[in-house]
Amino acid sequence: MSSRTSTAVLARGLRVLGRAIREQPRIFTVAVAGSVLFGAMVIGSAYVIGAVVGDVVVPSIARGSVETGVLALAAAALFGISLLRVVGIFGRRLGAGYMQYRLQASYRRRVTRRYLDLPLSWHQRHATGTLLSNANSDVEAAWYPIAPLPFAVGTLVMVAGAIVALFATDWAFALVGLAVFPALFTLNVVYSRRMAPRQARAQQLRAEVSGIAHESFDGALVVKTMGREAQETRRFASRAAELRDALIAVGRLRGLFDPLLETLPSIGTLAVLVVGAIRLRQDAITVAELVSVAFLFTVLAVPVRAIGWVLAELPRSVAGWDRVQQVLRATGEMAYGDRVLDPAGGPATLAFADVSFRYEPAEAHLPGAEVLGAVTFTVPAGRTVALVGPTGAGKSTIAALAVRLVDPDTGTVALDGVDLRELTTASLAGNVALVAQVPFVFDDTVRGNITLDRPGISDDDAWAALRLAEADGFVAALPDGLDTRVGERGTSLSGGQRQRLTLARALAGRPRLLVLDDATSAVDPRVEAAILAGLRSSATDGTGAGTSILVVAYRRATIALADEVIYVEQGRVVARGTHAELLATVPGYVDLVTAYEQAEAEREQARTYEDPPVVPVTTGLEVEMDR
Repeated sequence: MSSRTSTAVLARGLRVLGRAIREQPRIFTVAVAGSVLFGAMVIGSAYVIGAVVGDVVVPSIARGSVETGVLALAAAALFGISLLRVVGIFGRRLGAGYMQYRLQASYRRRVTRRYLDLPLSWHQRHATGTLLSNANSDVEAAWYPIAPLPFAVGTLVMVAGAIVALFATDWAFALVGLAVFPALFTLNVVYSRRMAPRQARAQQLRAEVSGIAHESFDGALVVKTMGREAQETRRFASRAAELRDALIAVGRLRGLFDPLLETLPSIGTLAVLVVGAIRLRQDAITVAELVSVAFLFTVLAVPVRAIGWVLAELPRSVAGWDRVQQVLRATGEMAYGDRVLDPAGGPATLAFADVSFRYEPAEAHLPGAEVLGAVTFTVPAGRTVALVGPTGAGKSTIAALAVRLVDPDTGTVALDGVDLRELTTASLAGNVALVAQVPFVFDDTVRGNITLDRPGISDDDAWAALRLAEADGFVAALPDGLDTRVGERGTSLSGGQRQRLTLARALAGRPRLLVLDDATSAVDPRVEAAILAGLRSSATDGTGAGTSILVVAYRRATIALADEVIYVEQGRVVARGTHAELLATVPGYVDLVTAYEQAEAEREQARTYEDPPVVPVTTGLEVEMDR
């Protein structure tokens, strides 16, 4: 690593520490005050011990008797200094720890908040493991030097005081100090420069190992079913070995410099004794002064190393800080307006007007491919509109735009005539709900998954939502009903049960617009038909506040239940009308629906020959067969 680069890392690291001090000035002041008190007592104890040896112990030996009063006074002085040192250590450590953990907690919240503010397109360009590393190990690394920082600042004060004390004692001792202390600082700086690239590499590898581990665990189903366990193990082992080697390189450098940092103060002490013996024969100093200075060099060894601890951790701190700042400075968050819609205003009207959209490419300099172009349609209040089209036609993108997971490049998406971009985030969430293709279930109770701690959702509301989602039967059969924990990602539930649970979650908020992105694909077609029929009638039978529905549909029975069908191809609306009208006029629609129907019939036929699933007696959970 070049000298210029090392100096830059040192300067940036000091700026990061300055940021920490500005954010926590009071706590830092308390910690430094404790460190300075400790340092003052270290210097004080050296001279008190010197006075005790030179003025009490040596005369007592010469006289052959001990003056009890003088000895008691010396003991009291030493006890008082020791007590103040303990107070200083307590203040320093408490303040440093409190400051470090407060900063870590604060920046974890900031990173997490930023994750939630950034659009999906940003998340799609970053690995989940890297994002986890940013919020955890990178935040910890950024503020790792905070623990020894107050000690190091107090040590600087202590060293300055020690040099002054050495000059006040004898110029020869001061020269030894001026030789030893700068040498210690120089050694610490060299240590920091050598450590910088090793720490940065280790921090990068920590994120990569975390990313591979998360990807392997999250894709465990694919890994196991495709027989890729050995390959994934080798992939992880290779990167873990790189991290091991990087950490060993860090440890090897520490092993080289630590003995040097330990030895230099000892050499200083030896030099003091040699110089002191000469000066003592010259009657230039007293025994008390020699003992004081020798003791001072001995006890300064550990505090001076605190400066090295800070310098050694600065490269790692800078690496962590840079990675955290990449998240905090990321752009693209959605701005919300101040318009509010009445969540109890009955079914809402959704309108797409000349909407086009491109996803951001993985590489910023490349143009994104157009996904939607000039899409215009309306979901009238209280009506059910089915969105049908081949794979890649843009159906899921339309669903994402309808709930403002993304914004259109041109055109508008409006709810009751109000552009979604003008609504507050609370109003948007209170009026619109999405049930996605892949259901996500939290490791919580059924109740917790439905309510999400939203105010005003009672158990009666939860059961009403479950009934509407055709999920009340299996929930009632669970061991603890609403209080049953469903496991991580709902592992104790079947695919259809998870879909119905996430549908109930959306319905519990009584949305005025419900967007279903193939959200019932894992349930029995008859159950799906019952769900959609119940949703259609909820506007008038008192079970719901009234809901307009936009459903991405594949099954013919589902499509037939819709009031209107919108057929899309290659990101454009090709035709719209009732299911019967499109069957009569659009050949592409006929081919697609027929293909869907044949595929569904084949799946149904295959399931007829499957044995019924065995209910595990150890779980007590009723597992339904989703035909």
